[in-house]
Amino acid sequence: MRVLEYVDEVKSGVLNASSRPELVRNNKNFLEINGNGGIGISALNLAYDECCKDAEDKGLSVMAIKNVGHTGRLGAYAEVAGENGFLTICMGGGNRQNWRQVAPPGGAKAMLPTNPWCIGIPAGQTGPVVLDFATSKIAGGWIYAAKSAGALLPDNCVKDVNGNVTRNPDDYFSGGALMPAAEHKGFGLALIAELVGQALLGPASTKHWLLIAIKADQFREKTSFERVADEILDELRLCPPAPGSSGVQIPGERERIQRESSQNILQIPVSTWDQICDLASKYGVST
Repeated sequence: MRVLEYVDEVKSGVLNASSRPELVRNNKNFLEINGNGGIGISALNLAYDECCKDAEDKGLSVMAIKNVGHTGRLGAYAEVAGENGFLTICMGGGNRQNWRQVAPPGGAKAMLPTNPWCIGIPAGQTGPVVLDFATSKIAGGWIYAAKSAGALLPDNCVKDVNGNVTRNPDDYFSGGALMPAAEHKGFGLALIAELVGQALLGPASTKHWLLIAIKADQFREKTSFERVADEILDELRLCPPAPGSSGVQIPGERERIQRESSQNILQIPVSTWDQICDLASKYGVST
C-alpha cells in the first residue's frame, strides 16, 4: 500500500510531510502550483480546482504543478472536473534519477518513471469518461500491493535484473523493471511526459505535471453533446462480447461500478492491514 511507501519517502527526505501547496505566478505571469516537495494529493486537488476555475472564465487554462510527491489516482480529480463540465488532460514526469522503473523497448534496464497520463471528458447519463493510465503495463502501485499481500503479478509485465519475465514482485525490487504498455506506444507517451516534466518545466526534485482544462460547452450546447456521447457509449456497450469476455467496458466505468457496489467498504489483505497497524503503533497513531 502507498502509505508505507510515503512513510519511507518522508524518512529518506524525498517527501516533505509538513509542506503545503501554493498557487503562484512565475516570471512570465503564468499560473503554477508549487507543491514544495510535499504529497501530491493536496497539490493536484488545488491544481484541478484552480485550473478549472480559470477555464470557466477563459474557456481554456494550462497550469504547471511542480515539486510534488505521489498524487494518488489521477482519475479522481478528472471525474470531478468532468462532472463540472471540463475536459482535462494531465501528464507527469521528471526526477527519473530517483524513479527508474520502466525499461524502454530494446533496453536492458529501467530508465524512466511510469509517467502517468489522465484524460477526462464529460459524457452522458453515466457520468464522465476517464482514461487514467501509467505508461507501463501495470502501475507501480500494483507491485507494492502484490508484495504487501504476498501475491503474484500479472503475466508479462515485469522483468528481473537479468531481463527475464517474472511474476514475483521481489524481482522488481531487486533491480528489475516494468515493461512499457504497448511497447513503443507506452514508451513514446512516457518520453513525452518526461520531456514535459523535466526539459520543459525545469529541474524536478520530485515530479512535475502539466494540466490542461477546457470548458466543454464552448464547443457545443451541453444537451446535444451529452446526447451524442450517450449514443457513442451505448453503441460500444452493445458490441457482442468476445469469447471469455464479459463485454466492453468504458474507461472509468469499472471503478465507478465497484465504488457503488462497495457501499463505502474498503477491503484490503490482512497482511497489509497488519503492516499499517504496525506503522501506526510505531508513530502513535490510533487505528
